Amino acid sequence: MSAIPQNTATRPGSTHSDGSSEKALAHIIRDDAEAIASAHEVAARLAVHASERDRERRLPREEIDWFSQAGLWAITVPKEYGGAGVSYVTLTEVIKIIAAADPSLAQLPQNHLGLVDVIALTGTHEQKQFFFGEILRGKRFGNGFSEKGTKHVLDLKTRVTAEDGEYVVHGTKFYSTGALFAHYVPILGLDDERRGWLAYIPAGTAGLQVIDDWSGFGQRTTASGTVIADQVRVAASHVFPAFRVSDQPTLNGPISQVIQAAIDAGIGRAAVDDTLKFVRERSRPWIDSGVERASDDPLVIREVGHLHIQLHAAEALLERAARTLDAIATQGHAPSEDDIARASVAVGEAKVLTTEIALLASEKLFELAGTQSTLAAHNLDRHWRNARTHTLHDPVRWKYHLVGNYYLNGIKPARHPWN
Repeated sequence: MSAIPQNTATRPGSTHSDGSSEKALAHIIRDDAEAIASAHEVAARLAVHASERDRERRLPREEIDWFSQAGLWAITVPKEYGGAGVSYVTLTEVIKIIAAADPSLAQLPQNHLGLVDVIALTGTHEQKQFFFGEILRGKRFGNGFSEKGTKHVLDLKTRVTAEDGEYVVHGTKFYSTGALFAHYVPILGLDDERRGWLAYIPAGTAGLQVIDDWSGFGQRTTASGTVIADQVRVAASHVFPAFRVSDQPTLNGPISQVIQAAIDAGIGRAAVDDTLKFVRERSRPWIDSGVERASDDPLVIREVGHLHIQLHAAEALLERAARTLDAIATQGHAPSEDDIARASVAVGEAKVLTTEIALLASEKLFELAGTQSTLAAHNLDRHWRNARTHTLHDPVRWKYHLVGNYYLNGIKPARHPWN
């Protein structure tokens, strides 16, 4: 039976015509094999109109319901709380499969999955029971992390202040991927001691505003725009000590980064696949090649071989990084600083190659496919626009530095969500 519900859940804040709330439940995925199978099924459905959504910047309101209601946003919920607790190898494969179909859709659960890990790492038993239950029912997290106009990504102006047994959140965020489609908008802010706290704010809360003002030329349907929290009051049960995931050795940073790498690997795979299709079906051979078909041109063949070697190398390092995370997560004791450093470096190595293949493949597509491939009707430039936009999240030049400094000088990477 299909894992994609035929009656999708209503979006946040919506109700039936009689005023009652939507009660549809998401499918619950039980194991790794089902997660991979469901990802292929969902990806096939998402791919059908992916180019149109990008061209028209049509926000995927219906499609994101297919995606989360299929259970794929809940696959990292621990088994003891009713989830599949899939491996990181499976998680990265799921994201890669979705990204090859539509990288904007693949980016939407990236922060959600990192936030699931924050709950697992810092939540009380009661908080875990509540929020993991919400996730299993198909609820989605957006994000309110980054801010514009500050010195760097951790120079936050947003404040989370304890007051009368609750918390008050005040600040403005940008790059808020997924917030427009979220049931909860987790906002990161600092307390008076400049420690980071995450407040998981229900959509529709008084003082919370999500603005669709994302104008990036790539990842166009992520709605990664502005979130404003104007003195928003949040129950203490919805606030988590985010500072602990970096103050202590945890896998939260490497998990966030390996998902980013999987998105880029999916973009690279899609660009390579479209290159092959176009060269086989539409491209003309160069006049000096002496062949009848572009696919028989020896120089084109050589470049296609190079693309596949680079793609397979990136995918291999991605899998190696995920296996490193799995080994650390299942070793039976809390990870050490050395464990987290090893994980960050493994993920950093993968991030370098997934970044490079996403950019290389999406640019080589036009060189190999020829002038006709630039026509707007094909919309093939979306691959490069998506790759260039998404790979800017954390500069790959610093991944080279991270890896080199570790092997040469024994310097452990800084612990934060970008390592």
